[in-house]
Amino acid sequence: MTERLDGTVALVTGASSGIGAAAAASLAAQGAAVALAARRKDRLDALAADIRANGGRAVVIEADVTDEHQATNTVKQTVAELGRLDTLVNNAGVMLLGPALDAPLTEWQRMVELNVLGLVYCAHAALPHLLSAAKDSPRRVADMVNISSVAGRVARNGSGVYNLTKHGVGAFSESLRQEVTTRHVRVTLIEPGATATELAFHNRPEILEGMAQQFGGIEIMHAEDIAESIRYAVTQPRRVAVNEILVRPTEQER
Repeated sequence: MTERLDGTVALVTGASSGIGAAAAASLAAQGAAVALAARRKDRLDALAADIRANGGRAVVIEADVTDEHQATNTVKQTVAELGRLDTLVNNAGVMLLGPALDAPLTEWQRMVELNVLGLVYCAHAALPHLLSAAKDSPRRVADMVNISSVAGRVARNGSGVYNLTKHGVGAFSESLRQEVTTRHVRVTLIEPGATATELAFHNRPEILEGMAQQFGGIEIMHAEDIAESIRYAVTQPRRVAVNEILVRPTEQER
């Protein structure tokens, strides 16, 4: 049994494309008002227009969550414009792969800044509001969904710092879950396998070639498939907490 999200507010980071955009559209379809946060405002405006055209409510927040001030203000603006915060989807992230030897250090820094610091900045700012929502909302429950990866479970040659960040997201999520679950804030970790988004295309050409060889022969997932996992987790009754969802393409072996 799942429940609608009417009267609730969701904030989705990295909402300009891929899993974030699909998740925001899915939560809006379930009745949530959604705050769309990312750097590419034109993409957010287009998504917000689609949500409104389908009868939903959406606000656009242009922000880079690697900046602590912008991340904190993203949460503040969500609450100021939509009145509350019941669901946070920490989706913003980047995947930059390749050998550690001679790797551009800027790529490692970028992953740590976005995948780890951006996530914890948003989580820190959102927690008081989620705890409040769990006490006073009609559903009496709130949700934080942290998007990790299969890379948060399986370390692979050439994925060292990406593995580092995603294992860290998993550890943070489980520790936080234990801290707030008795107060009815549910923390869910989503770990997607190969998914057709823009994530891979931030890599250098030689890395993309290797990825094409690895995954070119299988049918990979769509962003909407992962959005469905998010929707499933946050629409469960108050008594049910979906702590972790690992989802791979059927043909992906590792």
